[in-house]
Amino acid sequence: MVSQSALLAIAGVALGLVLTPGPNMIYLVSRSITQGWRAGLISLLGVGLGFLVYLAAATAGIATLFALVPPVYEALKIAGAVYLLYLAWNAVKPGGASTFEPKQLSPDPPRRLFTMGLVTNLLNPKIAVLYVSLLPQFVDSARGHVAGQILVLGLTQITIAMTINALIVLTAGSVARFLSEHRAWMRAQRYLMGGVLTALAVRIATD
Repeated sequence: MVSQSALLAIAGVALGLVLTPGPNMIYLVSRSITQGWRAGLISLLGVGLGFLVYLAAATAGIATLFALVPPVYEALKIAGAVYLLYLAWNAVKPGGASTFEPKQLSPDPPRRLFTMGLVTNLLNPKIAVLYVSLLPQFVDSARGHVAGQILVLGLTQITIAMTINALIVLTAGSVARFLSEHRAWMRAQRYLMGGVLTALAVRIATD
């Protein structure tokens, strides 16, 4: 089954991605600040369903693809490392955005909040690459059922992403105010996540 090192590695990837500015976090934080934490949590439920859709597709499709075309794994490995470096650069480049610099949104009813959370996640290229290119990096066919390993790794990522997102939704207003008053902390957040993503990219490329 999945090794402890693989679980720790995917946990690091999940943590780095969830704390790096992207469509999901920008939407959830903006919604929470504009409409309150309850609206943020409803939106997060939609995001969670999006994760499950990606996981179901990955579990069914990637295992079959690797069995039929092994060279695809190497191509995805390179693509995953390059994409992590791209995210790291976006986090630290001059003028880069912070997760806690939200957009202003008009209030929405619960059904639309849930739907927008789902759609935002399904159309999020960061999540698509995570499941298509990054998640398979931590699968070891010698340890047994590939689809089972993908399922465990994916559920680990979802647990971390949902937990961190929920904490940020609940504290979005306070955190955004603090960071707006302490710009050095906002820069530190960006550089920390950039460093984490760069380290993971190097690990994937050289493993």
